[in-house]
Amino acid sequence: MNHHLGILGHSAEGAALCFRTFCQEGFRALGPHDHPDVTLDLISMARAMPAWDAGDHDAIRAILATSAERLAAAGATFFVCPDNTAHLALQRPGPDLALPGLHLPDVVAARAARDGRRRVGVLGTRFTMGSALYSDALGRHGIAAEVPDPADRETVDQIIFDELVNGVFRDAARDAYVRVIERLAARDCDAVALVCTEIPLLIGPDDSPLPTLDSTRLGAAAALAVATGQAPFPTWHGGPLPH
Repeated sequence: MNHHLGILGHSAEGAALCFRTFCQEGFRALGPHDHPDVTLDLISMARAMPAWDAGDHDAIRAILATSAERLAAAGATFFVCPDNTAHLALQRPGPDLALPGLHLPDVVAARAARDGRRRVGVLGTRFTMGSALYSDALGRHGIAAEVPDPADRETVDQIIFDELVNGVFRDAARDAYVRVIERLAARDCDAVALVCTEIPLLIGPDDSPLPTLDSTRLGAAAALAVATGQAPFPTWHGGPLPH
């Protein structure tokens, strides 16, 4: 019996990529047109942006908790949230979310460990790059995390919010990201984690000077493994994780 996935979305482009990837992974694993049940819930990111700018993660957690409740009411039995930055809010102390979910940074870190990585560059929003989200997750596997220098972080974040989340994917932005990744490679990174949901829509494996860890597609594949009983059912209901 398959489990019913709930996709707890936070930005439209990334949530759509996660949904599409989950279904396509199902086709490959189960046969044509087949995938486990999936429901997507997406509250407009505009609702949360003032709280992000104010650093009010508890307010964002409340918005995401509403999505989790709606997913549970729709029959979902577990969730994946393809938005990495949202995990800063999901990790806040608070009531258990209405259903258990995968912790995306741990999914990415586990893949980095399986690939034998030792130092991983982290590209995401300014909120993610300025937090311990990935240094903690990677550190649990003995892997170092590197973020770009301040000017490069500003470039990466500006492109995310001005372009990628709005469905704008320009060659100039791709070139800018490639230069940032080249500088991470020069700092002895052996892979780069694309940990804003939309970055994989701009940067593919053939574009990057370093091997990529595509958080959106890794999360969708991990969700399919759970949904089909090939991986353990998650137990995390939000809240802090051990360092």
